[in-house]
Amino acid sequence: MTKKQITQLSYDITGIAISVHKELGAGLLESVYEKCMIYELTSKGYEVSQQLSTPVIYKGIIINTRLKLDLLVNDCIIIELKTVEVILPIHVAQLYTYMRILKKPHGLLINFLTKNIRSSMKSLVNDHFSNLPD
Repeated sequence: MTKKQITQLSYDITGIAISVHKELGAGLLESVYEKCMIYELTSKGYEVSQQLSTPVIYKGIIINTRLKLDLLVNDCIIIELKTVEVILPIHVAQLYTYMRILKKPHGLLINFLTKNIRSSMKSLVNDHFSNLPD
């Protein structure tokens, strides 16, 4: 994939999140928003993996953990969904870690407990993104 394609996919996902939020409003469980996001993404032809176990490799050994990312779209954008009053630095760090461990170039941290999805959302890229062709 190219930077342009991933950026467009991120834009499309953001639009879907805004639509889900407009339809449902704030205040529901994260799992409800996750199911609605999966429905919308798959109905538009995107490939979505959910609750994907995240392996941790420490000094060459695979450590069994309970780490699970919420959604992976088209095998390149990780989506972490939240329903929290405030996005904390630990939420951002968690997403960056998932991106690094899985070698994915882009991540979206979407908080549905907000009045405005776009203003509270965090869009993250890393070195894997930087190394992609334009």
